[in-house]
Amino acid sequence: MPSARRGGNDSDSDSDAGNMRARYRRILRFAGWNLAVTWWYELFLPRIGLIKIAERTRSKRMRRIARSFHVLAADLGGLMIKVGQFMSSRLDVLPPEITAELAGLQDEVAPVSFAAIRRAVEAELGVTLEQAFVMVDETPVAAASLGQAHRARLSSRDAADTGLDNVIIKVQRPGIDEIIDVDLAALRKVGGWLSHVRLVSNRVDMPALVEEFAQTSLEEIDYLHEAVSSERFAAAFADDARVAVPIVVWERTTRRVLTMEDVTAIKITDVDGLRAAGIDPADVAPVFAEIMFDQMFTMGFFHADPHPGNIFVTPVLDGDGAPPWKLTFIDFGMMGEVPTSTRTGLRKMLIAAASRDGRGLVNAMNDVGVLLASAETTELERAMTTLFARFGGMGFAELREVDPREFRDFAIQFGDVVRSLPFQLPENFLLIIRAMSLTSGVSSALDPAFNLWDSVEPYAAQLLRDESGNLVQDVAKQAMATAGIVFRLPKRLDELITRFEDGTVAVANPGLEKRVARLERTARQTISALVFGALLIAGVLLRADDASLGTVLMVASVVPLLNALVPSRRGL
Repeated sequence: MPSARRGGNDSDSDSDAGNMRARYRRILRFAGWNLAVTWWYELFLPRIGLIKIAERTRSKRMRRIARSFHVLAADLGGLMIKVGQFMSSRLDVLPPEITAELAGLQDEVAPVSFAAIRRAVEAELGVTLEQAFVMVDETPVAAASLGQAHRARLSSRDAADTGLDNVIIKVQRPGIDEIIDVDLAALRKVGGWLSHVRLVSNRVDMPALVEEFAQTSLEEIDYLHEAVSSERFAAAFADDARVAVPIVVWERTTRRVLTMEDVTAIKITDVDGLRAAGIDPADVAPVFAEIMFDQMFTMGFFHADPHPGNIFVTPVLDGDGAPPWKLTFIDFGMMGEVPTSTRTGLRKMLIAAASRDGRGLVNAMNDVGVLLASAETTELERAMTTLFARFGGMGFAELREVDPREFRDFAIQFGDVVRSLPFQLPENFLLIIRAMSLTSGVSSALDPAFNLWDSVEPYAAQLLRDESGNLVQDVAKQAMATAGIVFRLPKRLDELITRFEDGTVAVANPGLEKRVARLERTARQTISALVFGALLIAGVLLRADDASLGTVLMVASVVPLLNALVPSRRGL
């Protein structure tokens, strides 16, 4: 564990160092105990035939762990609260009993005394508080685990230079650097433990995940980085009348102090406040969703923490054709970037979801990297198609009315398929999941009848129109990729043949496995058998839509079949 930084008199430093050591040990004790309990129930008991005990107690145990962590995080503050918020979006790793509890975890920490805030601001700015500001409200407008904010008024000189009067001062909590060092050291230790658990390591690279979290956290306490991100975000939406961003007062901003325009307005989920201002919350929801889509799928630079406290609805007197209000974003400490390749895959996922295309969605998941390239996805495609057929297009309100037994039946039917597939978390994907989750939550809070599909479908259609040129190029590339395949088979059959040759396809039929094993006696027989199987399967699949082509492929499959059998007789 890194030692606490020394400062002040020796007794205070020794006390601080002791507190940091105690904090480090407390985090590891919590993690070690709960990992041991989980290992006992989820790994050991099933191995000795007592899996029913583990299943019967699982839900209760998960809730108890989540509540215990909630208490720990609220008590310690620092990064522990961020860990809870961060992991609440990990629906692919953690059970719902935990994510539901952590989703409600807020910055439940007491504010720092104003005297400490005064010392911190004056040390950073190099002037007294009275020289920098005419007035500073001693009561914080917000207190979080990493910092807190106060309302203030600029001095007359600064006001004349910036054109601003009322501002918000965001101040880093004193000593937070040391706390973050200790918390990250503990998290890296826990991540190392988890990397040795196969159930976890098969799904996610825990050390890499911890480092991603560390980078995000260190950026979040660097207010110069936040100020730059704020201006970059503002530039991206400079021509969009629906979006506003507070102006940064650079003269009063440092790494630990951020001064910006006070843009406080109606909290986005304050339904009563919106209605009192003559704004229909149902009108706000689709605009908010589309703005978030623009950030993630078009710009590639997005606000990764769009919770209700970070977004205001600001009434506008002259909308000039736009809505009579705008969405004002604040707090740009947690921002995400989507590489071009990932953004292309995300667009494909969005378009596939909008068109209820199960196969297209799975292919897009492969492009993004959610699935390993070796995954056999036939059953997953069937699961997605079934899911779209039954629940596709439903809004949140409609889904709440669905009989829970239907969801349970679906989980029973396809749960083993989903769990058996090699899902993984691509780099930079965690913040995307978090942003999308918060977007859905805020939209449904604005309008319980909000249907995400109503926003996704026109947006996906617009993407198709905007990228028509790219789509033509994609089609051309696809044609080139499939031109060398016998009888112009779809590209996916070519990939299937390749995976058979590599031995990376998992065949569930024991009889078929035995037949394949016999055919592997010679390379020629194996290739012939694979071509026969590919042609036959293609014919069966295509015959429903194109009887002529399907029949031709099925008849053509006889040629490689004979080629596989005749050499076999010669060798006897």
